[in-house]
Amino acid sequence: MTASATLPVVQADSFLTLHYRLAALGPAGEGAQIINTFADKPATLSLGTGEWSPALEARLLGLAEGSRTRFELPAGEAFGPRNPDLLQWVARKLLNELGDPQERYVPGDVVQFPTPNGQGQYAGAVLQVGADGAVQFDFNHPLAGQAVVFEVQVIGVL
Repeated sequence: MTASATLPVVQADSFLTLHYRLAALGPAGEGAQIINTFADKPATLSLGTGEWSPALEARLLGLAEGSRTRFELPAGEAFGPRNPDLLQWVARKLLNELGDPQERYVPGDVVQFPTPNGQGQYAGAVLQVGADGAVQFDFNHPLAGQAVVFEVQVIGVL
């Protein structure tokens, strides 16, 4: 690369290699860290394919290869507001059909469920277990309704 060459810049359809970190942001500063790839292998991402929320992808647009930056996103922007309709009870019979009938659920467990078409998965966090064995799950994203810190280092742009 010559001194006059410009570095590639992230565009709406870019394929990226990057390191990133997501953490909750509360009144007292940074809180629970959800993911951090800086100490491990970098991630890859195809923008515009729905792999990340539109708000996170928008922060990447225009960043040059090699740049590292940090963004603070206000409550609910990155992963939407918390939706009380996504707190749902799942009958033990259905859980037995979808998984191991011997499984014991504990609040805080994260359980993977197949999508209705069977082509993917989604996760729910166990909130409580009823006396009848039914389990209440929270299907909201862990950072829904929260302000977040998004730190990113763009390693490569294609």
